[in-house]
Amino acid sequence: MSVHVVTGAGPIGTATARLLAASGERVRVVTRSGGGPEHPLVERVAADITDTDRLTELLRGARTLYNAAAPAYQDWRTAFPPLAASLLTAAERTGTDYVMLGNLYGYGPVEGPLTPGLPLRPTSGKGRVRTAMWEQALAAHEAGRVRVAEVRGSDYLGASALSLFTWTAVPAVLAGTEAVLPVGLDEAHAWSYVDDVARTLIAVGGQEDAREGGWGRAWHVPSTSELSIRALAGRLARAAGAPDPRLRRMTPGELAEQVAGDPVTAEIPEMAYLYDRALRVDASETEHVLGVRATALDLVLKELAEHGS
Repeated sequence: MSVHVVTGAGPIGTATARLLAASGERVRVVTRSGGGPEHPLVERVAADITDTDRLTELLRGARTLYNAAAPAYQDWRTAFPPLAASLLTAAERTGTDYVMLGNLYGYGPVEGPLTPGLPLRPTSGKGRVRTAMWEQALAAHEAGRVRVAEVRGSDYLGASALSLFTWTAVPAVLAGTEAVLPVGLDEAHAWSYVDDVARTLIAVGGQEDAREGGWGRAWHVPSTSELSIRALAGRLARAAGAPDPRLRRMTPGELAEQVAGDPVTAEIPEMAYLYDRALRVDASETEHVLGVRATALDLVLKELAEHGS
């Protein structure tokens, strides 16, 4: 039986490992701490992913590498490139299929739904980092050194998911207190459920050689919802039996104070365009070719209501 390697044991890495193991696949989860889900088919290994030689050892004989590891949000510009380079090099050395977990930052501001074939025109520092990582991997794929694909989701929803909504709005909605956010609240916005992201990763990694065009490209995660932040908060409140939510956007002064005092909040202003205009994602190819469809929003909200973020 072949083994799949999952790097990272956050919500996406954990869900990916759990779903693979539940289907009878052997999984090796690699993290600095040796964490990951407990399951008879899951082997948890403590290792530094940027140690390329060690990572290469862990990939020997593996069928697929799923990367769900990422540095702290405020460290992407400096810490993501060496991490990505190590993953790509180890996959090349071992001939392991490589499925990258990406996001939508590389597209930059776009009118209309985002499709996987759109050119990457990032306007943010973090978007440029993500774009460079994908372009380097794609170049290796096109040179025949590795088989690679990228799965791109939007903001995450689900128990333990970390996104601007789960970080700021969910606790306040469930507690019946005011939520103050640093972005717009009323534009349509795509949301990706954690298990749908994991199922998309697995579907991409499970493609056979005969399927043309499945590698060397990006795939989008089907969105569980495209409600605005305000509308989504209202649906969550009703699911949880909480009072009508109270949300407002930070004033410029409040935002400046937050940016000065919190390194994560300081990273948000350059990404505000994602919330200040409609963000819609076209995942029709994922649905029709890979057979992955979004989980119903009511089920996602029930999970959030019961477990929080």
